[in-house]
Amino acid sequence: MKAEVFLPDDYRPAEDEPFMNPRQLEYFRRKLIAWKEEILLETQKTLEELQREDDKLIDPADRASKEAERALELRTRDRQRKLIAKIDAALRRIDEGTYGYCEETGKPISLKRLEARPIATLCLEAQERHERKEKVFRDD
Repeated sequence: MKAEVFLPDDYRPAEDEPFMNPRQLEYFRRKLIAWKEEILLETQKTLEELQREDDKLIDPADRASKEAERALELRTRDRQRKLIAKIDAALRRIDEGTYGYCEETGKPISLKRLEARPIATLCLEAQERHERKEKVFRDD
């Protein structure tokens, strides 16, 4: 059983404390869970909105506009579904003790990077290498 970690409301991970100590892990766990809950809430609102919409719009232009809006909304929700999978993977890494470490180099991912992108799996240097390699292959 995991011990409860006290985390003040104003806590922010700092460079001068041990990397991925229990407080930092709990901070990122809460951040990820809150992000996931926010996405799920938005998704629920979208589903409710889609169920409420009246498909009997008489004007073809109104109907086309509504269909375009719906398609965009569904693409957005699909991206968010993929994001939830990444959030779940990050939560698993916290449980496994590998969160915050680069999957490629094993080095710590900077706290600033994790703060901005808590689902990050690569340190900045590895991410830049990956993006350069991707760009080279894309340009061919």
